[in-house]
Amino acid sequence: MNGPAPSPDLSCPSAAPAALDRQGAHRLTTPLTILFAAAVGIIVMDLFAAQPLIGPIQRSLGLPDSLTGAIAMLPQLGYALGLVLLVPLSDLLENRRLVVRTLAACAALLGVAMLAHDGLVFLAALFLAGASSSAIQMLVPMAASMASEARRGRAVGNVMSGLMLGILLSRPLASVIAGSIGWRAFYGVAAVADAGLALVLAVRLPRHAPLVSTTYGALLRSLWTLLVSERVLQRRAVSAALAMGAFSAFWTAIGLRLTHGPFDFSFYDIAWFALAGAAGVVATPLAGLAGDKRWGRSALLAGHTSMVIALVASGIVGAGWFGFDASAHKSLAVALLVAGAATLDAGVVTDQTLGRRAINLLNPAARGRLNGLFVGIFFIGGAVGASAAGAAWAWAGWSGVCVVGLAFAGTAFVLGLLPGAHE
Repeated sequence: MNGPAPSPDLSCPSAAPAALDRQGAHRLTTPLTILFAAAVGIIVMDLFAAQPLIGPIQRSLGLPDSLTGAIAMLPQLGYALGLVLLVPLSDLLENRRLVVRTLAACAALLGVAMLAHDGLVFLAALFLAGASSSAIQMLVPMAASMASEARRGRAVGNVMSGLMLGILLSRPLASVIAGSIGWRAFYGVAAVADAGLALVLAVRLPRHAPLVSTTYGALLRSLWTLLVSERVLQRRAVSAALAMGAFSAFWTAIGLRLTHGPFDFSFYDIAWFALAGAAGVVATPLAGLAGDKRWGRSALLAGHTSMVIALVASGIVGAGWFGFDASAHKSLAVALLVAGAATLDAGVVTDQTLGRRAINLLNPAARGRLNGLFVGIFFIGGAVGASAAGAAWAWAGWSGVCVVGLAFAGTAFVLGLLPGAHE
């Protein structure tokens, strides 16, 4: 089309006017890219940091055993709700104001969690803070829309570096803060960080108003239409869900494995291990660049291959596959596990970065909803991977966990070989 249509179909890519994509092009400067990456990295910590704090929180608030799992689960369930109910608003409302207000609400809710002495109040605050943390998925498509199509992969990759770094650092950072000054202090630090970030974004983010006119109800109804009609979204989201399943399986159980012999890691040792494993995020901007250079198929296959290799190596080192004795080579075993963690993370972020690039080249009018659907689906993969890892650990220990991870990674690899998988 040569110009904007009077009433574009919000769920049909062919109806999206070119003007929608041109409004943000060529405006994503290096300082803004750094700001976007730092912002999503800070916010995403709210979703994962509770996992190593479950024990201290349960004892402090007197929560029954039946509710301990909710401490880690509710932020992510809330996030999933935010993806459905809040993120679509980025296709309807001015983005800067929406992001700042959502993030300010998140900061307030984290403050409630810090001060709560009633378990149900604490859990409700965590759930709602998770929902408002969906501001992440308002920022990512906003950054993508501000970059030219030729540089969109690199823009998304750079922002995703901050996101993945935040995910990987959330657990060790929460462990260090809680171990030093208590779990409440962590939520206080998180609340202050989000509040400060909201102020910075209010000053630094440009205004970004969607160029479509519709209703909130129509936006929500269009989610299903987008899901069933966008083949690229379907392929990329399934691939990302499988990769996230492998990622979650590994990181859910690796702490359990490291506390057993011959490693016998302490709480702080595991934090340092997670920090070292975060080195895999260096692949994120490289994956974005590969997508911009039309090397997406090769990069996708390389990412999936690295995941498979990392999980096989982790099985050899941690479960003694092929006769490896970690007790006799403890230093080598630790080094190989760190390398495996970094390699796995590199493969996962490669898949996700290429996927995000692909969906951000679809309908500019539906960019917020497309990102919300994509992330929602791969979070389902992560939840399934974490659940399967827990069952596998109880059934067959670390060997079972690696088999679960390989099932996810291997399926992603096979799907990546199919025609059109890299589009």
